[in-house]
Amino acid sequence: MIRKTLLGLTVVAFACTGAAIAQGIKRTPLQKVEFPDGYNTVTGLAEIEPGAEAGRHTHPGIETGYILEGEVELVMDGKPSIHLKAGESYTIPAGAVHNPRTRGSKPVKVLAVYVVDKNKPLASPAP
Repeated sequence: MIRKTLLGLTVVAFACTGAAIAQGIKRTPLQKVEFPDGYNTVTGLAEIEPGAEAGRHTHPGIETGYILEGEVELVMDGKPSIHLKAGESYTIPAGAVHNPRTRGSKPVKVLAVYVVDKNKPLASPAP
């Protein structure tokens, strides 16, 4: 029962992160695995409309992803912006403040994997 509740909360957190941080983003949770010990590995699909951005936020673990469609500018505090297009991948370190933004007139589709502390929310807004 607790396991199902945690999965449900993780799915809700993933789905609601877009509403809490930005408009124009659809997040679809695909899978959650309680691994490694103390962490959850969460896989999801993010679809970002042209002109949208996620808003500055962090994750309590690493995020790695693959751009399936479109182009995105990944803005990360303290680092130069990275321009990513379909077929390219990225990694965001745990706790790094970042904000992905679409580039061009086409939507972006990203497959993302998060390995995060299972006792913390998947994402938190950054100041």
